[in-house]
Amino acid sequence: MTYENLDRKLVNALLGDGRASLRSLGEDLDVSVTTVSNHLSDLEEDGIIEGYTPKVDYDKLGYDVTAVLQLKVEGNALPEVTDSLRGHDQMISVYEVTGDYDIIAIGKFTDTDGMNEHIKELLVDPEIKESNTSVVLNAASEHEQFELDTE
Repeated sequence: MTYENLDRKLVNALLGDGRASLRSLGEDLDVSVTTVSNHLSDLEEDGIIEGYTPKVDYDKLGYDVTAVLQLKVEGNALPEVTDSLRGHDQMISVYEVTGDYDIIAIGKFTDTDGMNEHIKELLVDPEIKESNTSVVLNAASEHEQFELDTE
């Protein structure tokens, strides 16, 4: 039996239902539970699948203010600043980027006062040379994942 694209099909199935049982995955993919289990273990060991987490609607939990921070950082301090940002619970994404800024960070906050306090705490870092903060008015798409091509 050939398992062409099985790993991609397995990832796609889990994107549809991250809580699916091995049995149901096997039935959907027309392979044995053992095959699903082995491939899933390989995907986890290879770091392709990194845990299983719920998709949280932060707005419904009161975190309805999203801020996009653009930061210019002293060149050699980039790793320290990104690590510091990653350590803040409310920073949901941190990127090192090319262009006018060095870092883009996205944070979720309960209100603008909380956002303001958080940003002011970040900006006391002397390695941050410049910042620009934008508040998201409407999230047209957020935290989306995409199915892998299996053709």
